[in-house]
Amino acid sequence: MIKPKTTKRDTRKELESLVDQFIREKGEIQHIDMGESGLIDGKYNTSHIGFGEPKQDRTPLNHVVAAIQQRKKPTPPPRPAPRRPKKKIIYDDFGDPLRWVWEE
Repeated sequence: MIKPKTTKRDTRKELESLVDQFIREKGEIQHIDMGESGLIDGKYNTSHIGFGEPKQDRTPLNHVVAAIQQRKKPTPPPRPAPRRPKKKIIYDDFGDPLRWVWEE
């Protein structure tokens, strides 16, 4: 039997019931200031913030891209499908069929 997927609504209901159960059992929710959990030695962790550095110049590599494009082999044109021989009928002088001939 396949277990049905849990929906967002089910997940929300489960979380709400867990929070309500925690509060009913005399649990206390503490207020924590924004960013406080990210403090390292009393300071904010700024190692992941990359906007404080000046913009770096990029090295143009147009000549490298051009060299790579030149080295690429051109794709060969598609080969035509091999022609199949056709059956042709030979008629006599009176228009009656005589025989079949295969033509390429």
